[in-house]
Amino acid sequence: MRRDDHRLLPGLAAVGIGLTLALAGCAPSTPSPSPTVSVSSSPTATATPTPTGPALVVAGSATQNLPFFTQVVSQVAAGPAAAQGRAYIDALTAAGFDKSAMQVTNDQTTVGNQADSIQFSVEWKGECLVGQVGPSVPGPQTRVLPLTPEGTCLVGQTRQIDW
Repeated sequence: MRRDDHRLLPGLAAVGIGLTLALAGCAPSTPSPSPTVSVSSSPTATATPTPTGPALVVAGSATQNLPFFTQVVSQVAAGPAAAQGRAYIDALTAAGFDKSAMQVTNDQTTVGNQADSIQFSVEWKGECLVGQVGPSVPGPQTRVLPLTPEGTCLVGQTRQIDW
């Protein structure tokens, strides 16, 4: 930078600020519409909650239901039972998934330590919604995977869902 250039910087900054303010004044001044609320005086009127986020699509594919599956898994993973397979099975069942189509791995190793990760799944129309959580996993993971050649979603020993 030349010795005289430092005198130009304050002037350029002032021009830039002035230009910004001038352009801001060019924005349309049409007010945005405010939402209107209509209230019924009928004593039988009830509020209908609007669904937020994904929902179970009973006639949909596994891929269409993955966002909802992921939402349920993430809610459990954020709670106190994050390392308990039963919590995921119970939450998925409460959300509308078929418990008889689920599998889950053990929460503990054969020597009684917490498992590095647990996996759980829901068979859905010939595919699998699969979740994995645990200390060795960077946050809840969910995927749609094909059935194994044996016709199951998880490989290896799984826990009996008998509750």
